[in-house]
Amino acid sequence: MRGKRVAVGLSGGLDSVVLLHVMHGLAPQIGYRLSAVHVNHGLSPNADDWQRLCSAFCLDLRIPFKAIRVKVKRQESGLEAAARAARRTAFSSVRAEAIALAHHLDDQAETVLFNLLRGTGLAGASGMPVQGRLGRKLLLRPLLEVPRSTIRAYAARHRLGWIEDESNADESLTRNFIRRRVGPLLETKFPRWRENLARAARHFAGAELDAQTMLRAYLKGQGLRAPSEAKLVEMLKQLGSNSAKIAHDGVVFRRYREKIFPMKARDDSPFKPRAWNGEPRLALPALGGELRFRRVRGLGIKSALLKKHSFQIRLRSGGERLRTDALRPSRTLKNLFQEAGVPPWERERLPLLFCGGDLVWAPGLGVDAKFLSAGGESAILPDWRPSSS
Repeated sequence: MRGKRVAVGLSGGLDSVVLLHVMHGLAPQIGYRLSAVHVNHGLSPNADDWQRLCSAFCLDLRIPFKAIRVKVKRQESGLEAAARAARRTAFSSVRAEAIALAHHLDDQAETVLFNLLRGTGLAGASGMPVQGRLGRKLLLRPLLEVPRSTIRAYAARHRLGWIEDESNADESLTRNFIRRRVGPLLETKFPRWRENLARAARHFAGAELDAQTMLRAYLKGQGLRAPSEAKLVEMLKQLGSNSAKIAHDGVVFRRYREKIFPMKARDDSPFKPRAWNGEPRLALPALGGELRFRRVRGLGIKSALLKKHSFQIRLRSGGERLRTDALRPSRTLKNLFQEAGVPPWERERLPLLFCGGDLVWAPGLGVDAKFLSAGGESAILPDWRPSSS
């Protein structure tokens, strides 16, 4: 960091005051150019007093100081998340190569616990990195392995003053509840719960790095361009959900039952029913494939039915049932598709063969017993061929 400009995020609280004091002492040895930036959210009636205290502290240390006033717009994710987003935007505007923040060991443990309780994936379980990125800037957390007790002892030893944010006592905020109620309770049974969660976060971070490497290799194997690091992290985060739908380089990735499905972007425009009059092939470009009909002996649709009835290709509308076994009752397509492992997004665009209001055949499931030929009887067996296969 020699010769680099490093700005410390100074809130005026205990942690950031100690961080600035420590980095001020190390600056002559390491050779970085130190400054401090204070983000005034205006959310507390004491906000301007905090800004004045931060300015006075920097004046005493002879450290360049900048205050940035922001407007916090409440989001669906809550006021805390909105304030955090406003801070990141403010830090991005600072003229510095690196931003140093005062997150410490307790913060890390509380963050990991909070994320795990929300059912997070690898990224959330990894907690906060010691070194990350904020746009083109480095984002540093030098105190991430230092417990709050050590920070408080340092402040007492050096007789540092700081601000106590009144919102820290509000236990309706989840992080405060964990800090004030859950943490002390855990400590009675697990004295090193903070260190253990921080260590687990490092293991999760290593697993996430392995997952990123694998995803990069997979994308390369598919002939796709490598995404940016930020996009890669976001892709991994989304792939942790069964509702994932990620577009990259002309391909859409979806997840179902622990498997990833790469698909070309498709046209989901409405499909108009098509008549089938016995042709051996029926192209269905709107559905991305072709239906083929093979003449067989037994285990197909009775050929004689083609002369007596009209058949039509339609999509699911809901509530369809199929009887795949003459000795068992009919079952819903939804249940049959689930058992067959057909992903939900494919079920809605599969061509179904109907005779009037009766479902005759469904891809991957077979022919309804009512229309099934017997023994060596002449029959026709449909086969759905997606264009990608």
